[in-house]
Amino acid sequence: MALLPPFFLDAVVALGVGDDLQKRQWVGTGFLYGIFEKEIDEKTKNYFVFLISNRHVLQGHSKMWVKFNSLTGSASEDFEIKLKAKNGRDLWISHPNQNIDLGAVFINAKFLREKNMKFSYFQSDNHTYTISDLKNQGITEGDGVYILGFPMEMVDQTRQYVICRSGCIARIRDVIETNSQDFLVDALVFPGNSGGPVVLRPELTSIQGTKAIDKANLIGVVQSYVPYQDIAFSQQTRRPRVVFEENSGLTSVIPVDYVNELMTVAAKRMKNRIAQARWKAKQMQN
Repeated sequence: MALLPPFFLDAVVALGVGDDLQKRQWVGTGFLYGIFEKEIDEKTKNYFVFLISNRHVLQGHSKMWVKFNSLTGSASEDFEIKLKAKNGRDLWISHPNQNIDLGAVFINAKFLREKNMKFSYFQSDNHTYTISDLKNQGITEGDGVYILGFPMEMVDQTRQYVICRSGCIARIRDVIETNSQDFLVDALVFPGNSGGPVVLRPELTSIQGTKAIDKANLIGVVQSYVPYQDIAFSQQTRRPRVVFEENSGLTSVIPVDYVNELMTVAAKRMKNRIAQARWKAKQMQN
């Protein structure tokens, strides 16, 4: 019995820097997210697909590399994504609130299909729990989560295998009561996990008066671990000499609501680009 939908794993990708494949550094995690655009027929919906990660993962790079597995079972392939235009303009979109550590890059899903790549994406209207949903479901501290990503550059050169770690929600009532922009989970993350998805773990049993959770859904994005500092003092002067920063085991998570806010901006820009391209094509025909 799977508690985590297998296709969720195919939506998560490693993000790297460096043109030399042998020396490429895998600096973060991203995931594919589809924002619902329109319904084509009763069985088919159209989505704009974006790569989501942290702003601090994307910022400062002119390009990055994204790893995808092949459907044929052969070696994975790294694809270059440009993050800056020739004039220096960013080609990726950041959340309009600079305090929200999120960025998005448009992904050409048709191109990946033509290349026979194995991938999937979280659907905005099917695979998410917003803050309002979490409140309605009665989600609280102690509920289980999965964190997906690529910590400590643990990326295989031949195939992409995402690492799943489990934990639980450590503090979320402040978010539900709209007193905070992030919540905490009790799960160890490390450099490389930034930008990875956090998925609520289904629970078939529940205590009296609460709901069972029958579905795994995306609830947020890893931002960073919460550090604590240990200070070494000089025995002679009693002054601080060395500050050690350690991983507390707590992780800051950005709620999926802010991903949807970012997608509203990103989808609007995408529609404008499509409209401009069509207008230019029409002008050329005339």
